[in-house]
Amino acid sequence: MDKRNALRAGAVSAAATLMMLLMSSPAMALIRDDGDDPGQGLTVAQTLGLFVGIPVLSFVVIAGLCMLSARRHGSK
Repeated sequence: MDKRNALRAGAVSAAATLMMLLMSSPAMALIRDDGDDPGQGLTVAQTLGLFVGIPVLSFVVIAGLCMLSARRHGSK
């Protein structure tokens, strides 16, 4: 009885996965939408600055503010 339930669950999962793959075809991404106007691409330096530099800088600023706040109150 357990094999039958496992087989049924596997078949349902496979069918659901297949239907999702067929319904979300990546070929639809090739068709441009109305009003779609992508801008210029980013250079490597701009990409690194945007996705690496700004988050690291934000982390350093927040950590520094927390350290200043902790130092100001002193250890109790």
